[in-house]
Amino acid sequence: MANHLTPDQMAEAIGMRTERLVRYCLEQSIPIYNGRVDKTLVITSLLETGHRFPDDTDAQELLAA
Repeated sequence: MANHLTPDQMAEAIGMRTERLVRYCLEQSIPIYNGRVDKTLVITSLLETGHRFPDDTDAQELLAA
């Protein structure tokens, strides 16, 4: 999996609505550059803020992909 994903791709990968992901990125100052977000920044930030991923989503697996 690429490291820079569209908000739609990233939201689908982590089980979040696209609108919520974009809002989260804006709140956390995670840049959306040329329509893409950095997967590592988003997942690391979500883990640090205590976000719980759906049971079928393994954040560590997403980071390694």
